[in-house]
Amino acid sequence: MAPDTAERYLRFAATQARGQSPAYDMLAGRIAGDAELLALIERLPEPKRQPNLLFGAVRFLGGPIGDYQAFRAWTSAEWPRVQRTMRGWSTQTNEPGRCATLLPVLAALPQPLALIEVGASAGLCLHPDRYRYRYDDGPVFGPADSPVVLECRTAGPLTPPGRVPRVAWRAGIDLNPLDVHSADDVRWLESLVWPEQHERLRRLRGAVGVARAEPAHLVTGDLTQALDGLLAHVPAGATPVVFHSAVLAYLPIEARESFAGRALDLPGHWISNEAPGVLPSVERHLPRPAPADRAVFVLALDGRPLAFTGPHGQSLDWFA
Repeated sequence: MAPDTAERYLRFAATQARGQSPAYDMLAGRIAGDAELLALIERLPEPKRQPNLLFGAVRFLGGPIGDYQAFRAWTSAEWPRVQRTMRGWSTQTNEPGRCATLLPVLAALPQPLALIEVGASAGLCLHPDRYRYRYDDGPVFGPADSPVVLECRTAGPLTPPGRVPRVAWRAGIDLNPLDVHSADDVRWLESLVWPEQHERLRRLRGAVGVARAEPAHLVTGDLTQALDGLLAHVPAGATPVVFHSAVLAYLPIEARESFAGRALDLPGHWISNEAPGVLPSVERHLPRPAPADRAVFVLALDGRPLAFTGPHGQSLDWFA
């Protein structure tokens, strides 16, 4: 048994799944005390031991997740397939809801924008101008024909923009970009949506339809190496905006800080939306500690923290 892996699953249950997914809360908590299943998970490389990846792989393969004994029996029996799936895929959760937390920053920058997303997955967050939005009990705004409405709770001195940004060009980088026209790739994205979150699944499917109608330019490559090539194609007159959400945690700390220093020297602007502690150079400027009872990201513009955000775009707590 590996205490670190057990703690990882307990922490996932307590700070991420609790109140969001009863099934994942139950599974993660039970796995944390299951020495045999932990031993199987420990055979994987450390980055591949994530709860989201395990649960997504089981669902992708058609396994049960509602009952622990059924989950345990199926996962143990099918472990060769499960571990092969976990090794072959990544937690490329492409959550379009995060556009609701990015929107106030994007709308305030000089328009039009040239968006470059680092860790773009299938590129669903590259279409903030194609979605509709509602903050708290305010009016819905955005393209009237959009199949996606993103709702977000807010706190702090934020006035929602009331309009979507103008996007002149959109591109993304990923080690393994997913294709919205591939049935397997889309099914993998759907497997990463937590089981009780039916609205998330609906908006994912709507966002896939948007991306199919207007595909972004996605390139395969390392984020530190492919960026210059994309920046060279930014149209004249557009403001370059490099952004990312829940991506840099997969890099060693030295690589994260190296990327942050490079991003500050890029033309245009840099928006980061990462968990507290992922970027120490951003965290040290936080006006208050991150909440300990729930998972949040830190939204920052050019290295300056602006807000705590919900990991799925569900909340935006703006700093004074």
